[in-house]
Amino acid sequence: MALKRIERIALAPLKYRELGVIISIIVFAAIFYYLNPQFATAETLATIVSLAAELGIIAVGVSFLMIAGEFDLSVGAVFAASSMLAVWLLNEGYPFPVAVAAALGLGALVGLVNAAVTIIGRIPSFIATLGMMWLIRGILLAVTKGFPVRLEVEEPMLAIFSATIIGDLRVSALWFLALAAALHFILVATAFGNWVQAVGGSPATARALGVNVNLVKTVAFVISGMSAALAGLIAMARFKVVEPVAGVGLELEAIASAVIGGCSLAGGVGTVAGAALAAFLVSEIRTGLILAGAPAYWYIGFMGLLLIVVGIINLRVGRAGVRYG
Repeated sequence: MALKRIERIALAPLKYRELGVIISIIVFAAIFYYLNPQFATAETLATIVSLAAELGIIAVGVSFLMIAGEFDLSVGAVFAASSMLAVWLLNEGYPFPVAVAAALGLGALVGLVNAAVTIIGRIPSFIATLGMMWLIRGILLAVTKGFPVRLEVEEPMLAIFSATIIGDLRVSALWFLALAAALHFILVATAFGNWVQAVGGSPATARALGVNVNLVKTVAFVISGMSAALAGLIAMARFKVVEPVAGVGLELEAIASAVIGGCSLAGGVGTVAGAALAAFLVSEIRTGLILAGAPAYWYIGFMGLLLIVVGIINLRVGRAGVRYG
């Protein structure tokens, strides 16, 4: 009994999912500062935030969908396809707003197709979106022959996605924060957010209460696809070149960020804010390892270890009966 009481007291602070991520951010910051004092500079913070933007934009969209009880493994492919479509249109002389609308529209279309295959075809979203990922990658490789596509025109309006604000801090960080804030507000302060959590927790119960389960999941899929497309536009604006293999692995990093941020793989549990903070944590680890002089492949090992530890903590929290606030 005493041990159980101690465990409950120790886990009580974790009832707020974001708190665990914040603690992790602080701990890793202390470690990396010890290894290299240059880590604790405004320039490094700006770099971390800017690097977190692209992954974070995808992660918050994926987390929103995961809370609704579904997965999207096609976001990395959408990241590449949407940005490549924008480059092609700009190179052909189409106006910037048209290229952006087409890229975002492609993300929305992929989301709709994923939703249709999952809902109408009754195929698990994990399989449906995995198939979509391979399909898009195959098309991109076939069309480009495996070669990157470069932006061959000057487009001043790309600055709205890639301009620097102060030092290394880019405007992409503002897009990330704005999207995270918007989705967080929808999730915690609107009826639709309640529907998302209800659908992820128990579709049958939500349907019995009058919630349009199919519509909620479809909207969540569209949000995930458009988030990936927006991240692709930001990357394209920064590098002015798109490779057909761009975004490979981003889907796993996004899901990992969502899980680290407190999302349950079973659905119905999680926060967008937690996923956003986890994306920042991932970027912090990547930057900190570089400053510490560690080999690049250590990052993968750190992420694997972190994901395992967080998974164990989440399981223990669940068994201890701690309710998320």
